[in-house]
Amino acid sequence: MNAPVNLNQTTIQTLPIASGLALDKKRYWWLLSPGLPVIGMGILAGYQFGPKATKKIFALGGPLLLHVIIPSIDYVVGTDNNNPSDDQISSLVADPYYDRIVKLFIPLQMAANVFAGYVVSRKSTSLLDQILLGVSMGAINGIGVNTAHELSHRPNKKDHYLSHATLMPLFYNHFRVEHPYGHHKRAATPEDPASSKMGETFYEFWPRTIFGGLKSAVEIERNRLKRKGLSFFSPQNELFQGWAMSAGFHATMLKLFGKDIIPYLATQAFYGVSLFEIINYIEHYGLMRDQKEDGSYARTMPEHSWNNNNITTNLFLYQLQRHSDHHAYPTRPFQALRNFEQAPELPSGYATMLLPALIPSLWFKMMDKRVFDHYEGDLNKANIHPKRRAKIFKKFGVIDRLLNKEE
Repeated sequence: MNAPVNLNQTTIQTLPIASGLALDKKRYWWLLSPGLPVIGMGILAGYQFGPKATKKIFALGGPLLLHVIIPSIDYVVGTDNNNPSDDQISSLVADPYYDRIVKLFIPLQMAANVFAGYVVSRKSTSLLDQILLGVSMGAINGIGVNTAHELSHRPNKKDHYLSHATLMPLFYNHFRVEHPYGHHKRAATPEDPASSKMGETFYEFWPRTIFGGLKSAVEIERNRLKRKGLSFFSPQNELFQGWAMSAGFHATMLKLFGKDIIPYLATQAFYGVSLFEIINYIEHYGLMRDQKEDGSYARTMPEHSWNNNNITTNLFLYQLQRHSDHHAYPTRPFQALRNFEQAPELPSGYATMLLPALIPSLWFKMMDKRVFDHYEGDLNKANIHPKRRAKIFKKFGVIDRLLNKEE
């Protein structure tokens, strides 16, 4: 395995930038991600100004894009297993173009949200259409968490505020704190609220990850402030800063468009958060790091995250599906992420896996055998839901060393 590339700011400023397309054939295709809010505005415009007969279709444009159009293109276009070399990684990291792409998402996202507020506040927009448009914008804002994710790993405080800005529509600011300092520390362990367990349904995972993640973020921020000799209620509390930004966003939306848009705001936030957490559910399902004798866990490696190289979904998600490299080297930016052969592979891209994740019987049929095969039949190495442990071991006909030890 290649070692991570560490670059300080001076090095970055002096590295020559390689010719764009020669270095990265997907260079301009990455614009699909910040282009997503533009697609959202197109959906809203189609609803507002298109013929009455097509309003419901445009209102559901977000889910249609996510669950039908992108999976279909993913299937046709296929995968990309190419990896940049160490020298190419250095040039990719040094190129400011990619940073601009990530940050371009934010003003476009805000414009789409304001336009959505205008559309749903029209008297001609029914309550049902408000909710349907809320689902569509929830899809845009839910995918927007991926921009917040990319920025949350940056060392610059300004980038952290930009991460919070992307999270404002969903009021999900604790993610900026919990993800880099909580999830990355505990990923693929039973203690991590953002790592799903084998046999755990998404509907069981949803409250565990949302409330567990919030609790974790509060503990992380309390401990950080305590180390600085400050109270949790200090103005330097990043959670309060993020929540204040979100409150300001929603107050502005209500001021501009009135309280009648509350059903829309609530719907887009619920759907967006749930969409993001489905992806969380997919990313580490059933995988677990080895536990040492002292109770600590082995270092996170590529084999502790599910990977996928479907090109189209990766272009929309800043290559988040190369999740194994991201967890092995969290500070590596999206354009430099690599594929590892030893990483377990999903049957298809995230967009295709969203609906199966919502149908437990289908999900378990697709994924449990993959967990079993990844651990070569030794499910004692897997992260299994305690209530389903005996049933899963019986299903695969393997010996549960934990139960034998207890007996």
